[in-house]
Amino acid sequence: MFTAIDRYIARLIFTPFLATMLISAMLLLLDKMLRLFDFVVNEGGPVSVVWRLLANTVPEYLSLGIPIGLLLGIMLAFRRLAANSELDAILGTGQSYVRLLKVPMLFAMLLVFVNIGVVGYLAPLSRYAYEGLRFELRSGALGATIKVGEFANLGDSVTLRIDEARGKGKELLGVFASTTDKGGRLITATARSGEFLKTDDPNIILFRLHDGTLAMTGGKLASPRLLDFAVHDMPIKLPDSPAFRARGGEELELTLDELASRVEQTRIDPTLHRVFDANLQRRLIQPAVLLILPFFALGLAIPAKRSGSALGVFLGVVGLVTYNKVSEFAERAGSLGDLPVVPAQWLPFAVFAITSFWLFGLLAFRPGPPPLDVIDRQFNKASKAIAKLLSTRRMRRFQRA
Repeated sequence: MFTAIDRYIARLIFTPFLATMLISAMLLLLDKMLRLFDFVVNEGGPVSVVWRLLANTVPEYLSLGIPIGLLLGIMLAFRRLAANSELDAILGTGQSYVRLLKVPMLFAMLLVFVNIGVVGYLAPLSRYAYEGLRFELRSGALGATIKVGEFANLGDSVTLRIDEARGKGKELLGVFASTTDKGGRLITATARSGEFLKTDDPNIILFRLHDGTLAMTGGKLASPRLLDFAVHDMPIKLPDSPAFRARGGEELELTLDELASRVEQTRIDPTLHRVFDANLQRRLIQPAVLLILPFFALGLAIPAKRSGSALGVFLGVVGLVTYNKVSEFAERAGSLGDLPVVPAQWLPFAVFAITSFWLFGLLAFRPGPPPLDVIDRQFNKASKAIAKLLSTRRMRRFQRA
């Protein structure tokens, strides 16, 4: 049964959660977008493929944005309650911190299922689609852009150069085209304009030229032939595109149930078994961390009385990011055989969980100031000591000078 307080806390959590998750994902996408634009331009592919590549990276970044969003959603909501003295009023009605965990835990449990769907199924399929697009771009299956003022090879025997492109490349001006027909004749054409047209055969496209001159040499011709034309169609056979590999070539492309099955199948091969098992353990830990975050967030969210310090938010974000990096390192070390796979993943998780429960226990069951008050005072002491030390060193240098 949800009370008015539960609904109020849920609203306070949802807004920063959604904003943080979207902003973090967008920032990661912007960084990726710059690299993808550079990659697509260098490969000579259409710019539209950048958006398809970015769409396939969203699940991966969403799996990173969900924990950050949940952490900051809970921390900012309870920090606001404490700053406005609403938390004191709620606790004064007989509510406890354990009772106030109800809504954050419901958010966490809901996001566990979302995270399993993203990490276990959506992200692997999106990664395979992403790698498929990269393969098609490199192989030319997506089509190469024709750069103005440069010679481009289309198919096996067609060379093309244009002076200008209009209408997003639909109309090509100042065209030079050269090809060799089946009889071995070299056909060279210059035209005022040209355009590409589809045919019934998906392996052939038609290059239609307007207002130009055609020259034919070689083959069985005794002498070169030259003629003017109003319209001339030049068929171009597209090269055969190599097929992309089947899904499952990498452990990151396997869904959760496929990965678990592959772990069992590779027990006879210790090297492959470590790779698949390390990835499986990390995918299982990622949803489990969400169930720990409410304790961690609430333990660091409540500031000291009459304190506007944001140290708790800073420590929360740093702690979660640090744990994520440790987990990534443990996965790599486990897959390489430098560390045992299961302890390397679950021991850091146990340390993070124990720390979170300890912080929440200090807040909920120990009389006195919240844990952040002690941390804040120690942080201020350390800051003053460092500032004093730096000031003393500057003074000594000034005296020596």
